[in-house]
Amino acid sequence: MKWTGRFAGYNRNSLRKDLISGMIVGIIAIPLGMAFAIASGVKPEYGIYTTIIAGILISLCGGSKFQIGGPTGAFIPILFAVVMQYGYENLLIAGFMAGVFLLLMGLLRLGKLISFIPRPVTIGFTAGIAVTIFGGQIANFLGLSGLTKHEDFFSNMREIVVHLNTFNIYSCITGLICFVAIVVTSRFFPKVPGSLIGLCISTGVAVLFFQGKVATIESSFGAISGALPHFHIPDLTWDKMMFLIRPALVIAMLGSIESLLSAVVADGMTGTRHNSNRELIGQGIANMITPLFGGIPATGAIARTATNIKNGAVSPISGIVHGIVVLLVLVLFAPYASHIPLASMAPILMLVAWHMSERKHFVHILKIKTSDSLVLAITFLLTVFADLTTAVEVGLLLAVILFVKRMSQGLTITKVLPDPEAINQQVQPHMVTENHDCPQISIYTIEGALFFGSTHLIEQAIDEAIANQPRIVLLRMSRVPMIDTTGDANLAILIRKVQSYGGIVMISGIQQQPLELMRKTGLYTMIGADHFYQRTGIAIHQALSYLDLERCRGCQHFAFHECEALSAGMMPSPVTSPLLLNKALESTV
Repeated sequence: MKWTGRFAGYNRNSLRKDLISGMIVGIIAIPLGMAFAIASGVKPEYGIYTTIIAGILISLCGGSKFQIGGPTGAFIPILFAVVMQYGYENLLIAGFMAGVFLLLMGLLRLGKLISFIPRPVTIGFTAGIAVTIFGGQIANFLGLSGLTKHEDFFSNMREIVVHLNTFNIYSCITGLICFVAIVVTSRFFPKVPGSLIGLCISTGVAVLFFQGKVATIESSFGAISGALPHFHIPDLTWDKMMFLIRPALVIAMLGSIESLLSAVVADGMTGTRHNSNRELIGQGIANMITPLFGGIPATGAIARTATNIKNGAVSPISGIVHGIVVLLVLVLFAPYASHIPLASMAPILMLVAWHMSERKHFVHILKIKTSDSLVLAITFLLTVFADLTTAVEVGLLLAVILFVKRMSQGLTITKVLPDPEAINQQVQPHMVTENHDCPQISIYTIEGALFFGSTHLIEQAIDEAIANQPRIVLLRMSRVPMIDTTGDANLAILIRKVQSYGGIVMISGIQQQPLELMRKTGLYTMIGADHFYQRTGIAIHQALSYLDLERCRGCQHFAFHECEALSAGMMPSPVTSPLLLNKALESTV
């Protein structure tokens, strides 16, 4: 059989590699799926359902050959908040809506837009999520009882402090055994799934020696059912969808970021390139179907994807195998999973939080002490002490405001004056007053983007440019990379005012984007096609033909025969012309 597309060159050896990597990743995914579900406030089997269904669909429909999908730690705070505030049934609706949003993003080809989210925002909320996950597992690790769960981090930490007197030494020992087993396995047997080894050893110790003394999945959530999930359509109404649109958007945004980041990591490890829009479509399909079977939102899992690649995965078949392995374990071994202590799950999630915290990048951005540091700190603090939705909204808004501020500071509008030293050297005998420009021509150099954030600078330049009503206003725009409609409107004001007293506006060296926008808005026609020049020197030469020589003869700033010679087309060297900034101006764009 001849394979094409993502399966080009696929053979029996490739299938063997996919089967091995899929089995390994599937085994790793089992404890993680249950742990993520429990931390999100739902039953552990819902995490298993998500791992099976979403894992298979993301591999089938996604845009990365190596992506492993399923529940992830990044979703824990937002899913827990949704469950606490709206309930599990509404979580399914929010997850379904998030799937619709992801599907639309992919169909509208918005995959590349995710890369425009500022890095301080993503690191800030990722680090905040890590702190929330870690803090949420302290109670299970210590075996505390009688706690009331809250949506906010501060209240949950207060509950832990208040109930420290319920500390359970057996839970703590169980958690420590699991932690040590994970660390030792990862250190000396890196290809063996440490989380599964730690879970098995600590569960075995608890069953043999601490029976009835530690909280288990069964004692807290009931026995895990080995039955297959049932198809169920959530009660979708317009009011509920409007009610849940904010959490659904946040879930979609997180899912898109996590999945595309995971795909980028896979690209870096394999030298391949994923299809970002197809990846979003696959994520959307998975998140629309998974809630119909009771599953929670899913996305690409970076750690499991990397493990998949390291174990020799060749194609998406490994992801499908991983889902099938989890399904078989659910059917065959679900009753045994009910005996897993919650204290055994805690160190697994704590290590997940530690690895996802982006601690090195977090500290680095804080140390540089720029506006990015402020965005990072505020996003992080709001994620921890408020909620993820608020953190992302405020972080993005603050990043945009600071970006606009930096861009506006990058704009300079400078009036071109003659070089006094050059003039003193060559036209001193003819000069009456030093360091003045010709009153008939005003030349301005504009550097930076002309957009809504720089309106105040443009307005100041307009007032200065028309103060003496020069006959010619020449704008050098070779260093203006872009202009928006606000900048275009401000230029239109300048042009109208200059034209109102009979003056002429000329533009030299304009780039493609500003030129195209001026054509669309009509500003190009207002200025006149014959007043656009590629080079400044040519524009000045043409401008001299518009000068009033009688006015030049009465000018007290420069000897009139300088202008007369220029107007006659003699064009002396730039340093002899009071109209130019320096020796190189004639040759500049």
